[in-house]
Amino acid sequence: MIYYRTRSKMDAEDLTQDVFLRAFKHIGRLAAPALFRSWLYSIAVNRVRDHHRRQRLKSMFGMVSMDEEGFQESEEMAAPPEAAQQLARGKFWDRVRNIMARLPRMEREVFYLRFFDQLSIKEITETMHKNESTVKTHLYRALSKVKAAAEAAGLTKEQP
Repeated sequence: MIYYRTRSKMDAEDLTQDVFLRAFKHIGRLAAPALFRSWLYSIAVNRVRDHHRRQRLKSMFGMVSMDEEGFQESEEMAAPPEAAQQLARGKFWDRVRNIMARLPRMEREVFYLRFFDQLSIKEITETMHKNESTVKTHLYRALSKVKAAAEAAGLTKEQP
């Protein structure tokens, strides 16, 4: 979940470690053991948000480039049989990221939690501290926008 949102193995590892350290430190605050999953996700979501906020600030002051796509280059991508597949997969995920980037923050987060992280509506409401109708509304709007954008980008057409 963290890697997908950061697209950096190093950042994902650091943030994951931080999430588990925070969870361990504050486990006493957990009201009910049944809420552990959504509680852990809310810690992770907040840490990722903090990370992106810091990256934007660093970028504004020229300390780091926000275009750090070079980490995706690997020897496996240069191998002839798999190179075309890797390239096609990379283009697909670039399109998906562009679609997701156009969604408002709440819609994007609800969509990620539901379809990428496979949380239930109830778990999303607990993670985001929102009521169920608000989550459902954001999810419905996100689905409509993602479907329209995917069709426009040709992502829903079957390939021959």
